[in-house]
Amino acid sequence: MRPLLLALPFALLPFTAAYAHDEHEHGSLGAHEHGTAQLNVALDGETLEIELDSPAMNIVGFEHAPTTPEQKAQAAAAQQRLDEPETLFALPTAAQCTTAQSDVGSPVFGNAAESKGHEGHEHADVDAHYQFQCDNPSALASIDFAPFFKAFPGTRKIVVQAITSNGQKGLQATPANSLLKF
Repeated sequence: MRPLLLALPFALLPFTAAYAHDEHEHGSLGAHEHGTAQLNVALDGETLEIELDSPAMNIVGFEHAPTTPEQKAQAAAAQQRLDEPETLFALPTAAQCTTAQSDVGSPVFGNAAESKGHEGHEHADVDAHYQFQCDNPSALASIDFAPFFKAFPGTRKIVVQAITSNGQKGLQATPANSLLKF
């Protein structure tokens, strides 16, 4: 399944071109943009995979190793929340999806590569890979990202690219438009 997710951005290049005019004003797709996260979704049989790439600023409010007790608490709380994907992505109950794997990393959490900086600014990302086992994948008709937006209000937009049994989909999810329909 992992190769499918790695191929997803290339498969959806024609689709993402439709969003290029909007992104042109704010930077390119995939660029480190505060307030915007990238998310890939792939459904293959009974396996649902979700990959998230977000600036740490969206998740914890800063992009460096935590130094104060408050920052350490913020980072720990965010990591704990990210480690519970069933609370971040609302999947239809009838699909009977359970978390099979959760892998979260960031320099902010101390478990990923160091931040990259330029012009005196650090830029750390949060990367997460989730795998769900769905006993009734035919009932998996949508994913609602509203719980994610509520958990991480620094995220104002999620650029979603998906491959499902119904084909390729895309969405610029916002708190007001958070539902990806398959």
